[in-house]
Amino acid sequence: MSKQEDRFKECDIVIDKFVRACEKPVTHKSKVYYLGVDLGTACIVLVVLNENFQPVAGAYKYADVVRDGMVVDYIGAVQLVRDMKEELEEKLNTELIYAAAAIPPGTETVDGGAVRNVVQGAGLELTGLLDESTAANSVLKIRNGAIVDIGGGTTGISVFRDGRVVYIADEPTGGTHFSLVLAGAKGISFEEAETYKRNPSHHKEILPVLKPVIEKVSSIVTQHIEGHDVEELYLVGGTCCLTGIEEIIQKTTGIPTYKPSNPMFATPIGIAMNCTQEIIY
Repeated sequence: MSKQEDRFKECDIVIDKFVRACEKPVTHKSKVYYLGVDLGTACIVLVVLNENFQPVAGAYKYADVVRDGMVVDYIGAVQLVRDMKEELEEKLNTELIYAAAAIPPGTETVDGGAVRNVVQGAGLELTGLLDESTAANSVLKIRNGAIVDIGGGTTGISVFRDGRVVYIADEPTGGTHFSLVLAGAKGISFEEAETYKRNPSHHKEILPVLKPVIEKVSSIVTQHIEGHDVEELYLVGGTCCLTGIEEIIQKTTGIPTYKPSNPMFATPIGIAMNCTQEIIY
């Protein structure tokens, strides 16, 4: 087993369980269900955990209700979350009551209220609202280093020391910019570029085209971790599914860079792990 595989062994196991639960929900009755709602720029993900905080069901849909980490279509977001919630309730033959959610690092005063309202508007009781990197670390369990969450609209950076966040930042560069560059290079629409880049069979072809954007992300990371003695970087977020992105970031930053087998689902699973039965107001 390689160093990277060993580093993410537990993380990869729980992500694999979630992927399988999306395809085939675990219908054995649980005393309580914990739900995580991840309102991403490109994709909305719902994760359901049982009383033992193990994945039993999930759903994800690509949508355009959030841009650059901000909810821009409140009604559309509420409807999507409600529809996905009801779909999962039908599959599990239960009512989902409690949910946690997350927002990009450092945006509590900007968008925290909107995310809260979306979750509550979908008929759920909000029990936790945390930053995305802290949520991701519930799965990664790193003590020292920086989590780099490259989502659709923004890149969030959180520096951890002894398991605690000591610095957070969020910059408006992410998967959307990757798609814009790809669309221009191939002469296709933005929507076509979004779909094209998600196919792993295209990754080797498009990596050289996207290298300048990845290097820009790397420079953002370098700028924000300066002075924090970061020795390792950990990538999460849907954009990090791009094969080879970690190698370019490592080469540009000069810092060993790692990612789980499926970085798209680390944060939403971590959100669900922070769900409780204690409602926040």
